[in-house]
Amino acid sequence: MQRRAIQALSRYGVCASRQFSSKAPDRQIGFIGLGNMGAAMAVNLAKAHKSVILQDVNAKAVERICSKVQGGLAAATPAELAGKADTIITMLPSSPHVHEVYLGANGILSTVRPGSLLIDCSTISPETARLVAQKVAEKGGSIDFVDAPVSGGTIGAENATLTFMVGGPDAAFLRAQEVLAHMGKSIVHCGGPGNGQVAKLCNNLLLGITMAGVSEAFNLGEKLGIDPKILAGVINSSSGRSWSSDT
Repeated sequence: MQRRAIQALSRYGVCASRQFSSKAPDRQIGFIGLGNMGAAMAVNLAKAHKSVILQDVNAKAVERICSKVQGGLAAATPAELAGKADTIITMLPSSPHVHEVYLGANGILSTVRPGSLLIDCSTISPETARLVAQKVAEKGGSIDFVDAPVSGGTIGAENATLTFMVGGPDAAFLRAQEVLAHMGKSIVHCGGPGNGQVAKLCNNLLLGITMAGVSEAFNLGEKLGIDPKILAGVINSSSGRSWSSDT
């Protein structure tokens, strides 16, 4: 049974100890969305692959990244990219952008190749992620889709230390895990389609609450006469410490 389990994991490029090779399998990678986060993520992916096909509505962003990486190729539309790549990562601003890039007339699903792996790293609504997952399933052709929003900001994107919250079937997660390992250090399977977005939503809610609380606490402290630096030192070595207070 153990041997069968290892063989099953190996089919997806994952070894039993979950240690990933720095050399990626020979697959054609496509990346759509080259903003502050996506650009850095695409650069890190390019370090592990012979070539990466890039697409963005901003042609200058594509040109800039193509000039920075070895094997950078440009695509004019998501459909063109999907017709050439078998692993596609998207990093887009919002739900409507994801809907258009995947389901639009010139979207990924119009030309996606059988057996492709689709990874959406955008922060969007769970409903949109689940709709895309449903449409991918209806497409057939053994295409896998996961939603994989991130935490870690631009510094994490640049240093390949992002956290990925992944929603999707087990087999799709195993396929995506090795790709995501080139862009992050923590890859968490949160359950079925859309659950990555649920985790990100809850995380952002808690972050917003703590940011508001930290702001109110420091405002109160300043009004009552304590040096903000002294207050910060106390909070960050006490029970009130949070990411918002020490970052």
